[in-house]
Amino acid sequence: MMIDAPRPADAEQLGPLLLRVWLETYPHPAAGIDEEWIREQRGSAATAEGIDQWREFIAAAQREPEVSYCRVVRRGTGLVGVICGLRGELVTLGPMYLLEEVQGSGLGGRLMAEFLAWAGSDPMALWVTEYNERAVRFYRRYGFEPTGERELWRGRLPNLRMVRDGGSGGGDGAGVIGGVAGSGDAFRSQ
Repeated sequence: MMIDAPRPADAEQLGPLLLRVWLETYPHPAAGIDEEWIREQRGSAATAEGIDQWREFIAAAQREPEVSYCRVVRRGTGLVGVICGLRGELVTLGPMYLLEEVQGSGLGGRLMAEFLAWAGSDPMALWVTEYNERAVRFYRRYGFEPTGERELWRGRLPNLRMVRDGGSGGGDGAGVIGGVAGSGDAFRSQ
């Protein structure tokens, strides 16, 4: 598997990848989150409109790599993971997703190491789904700490804000994750 910058043609796979990871990671009956709700809320990611949004983000990352960050994980001709971020007052991380079938392979740690190298010493923030305990543990290993701020994304998905001081250490590159950024900061409107 190889990590590299996405090409415009990768947008065709990124929308469906996002939807698949959500379907694998986020169903939670106690929160009223089932396959139907996920398809209602995130199904547009796999439509022409969602794919166009990915195409635009990829183009922005190519035009202004110091502001927009995106890397994909390739396996053969397919994509199995993605990490993105934006630099503003804070560096926001999200989305960061890996298909279930490649979790536990060290890819999460490799993606995070590359992202942290890009972010440098800037402070960082992300939203993570509260019940995705594996993701919360992963982010803690890399120096992110909960702020106590919470949101219900689209009135249902319980997200937790985590931040990292730019100088924070942590992380051994061995982390494993699922779909980790609950609503994906780079794509908050989706």
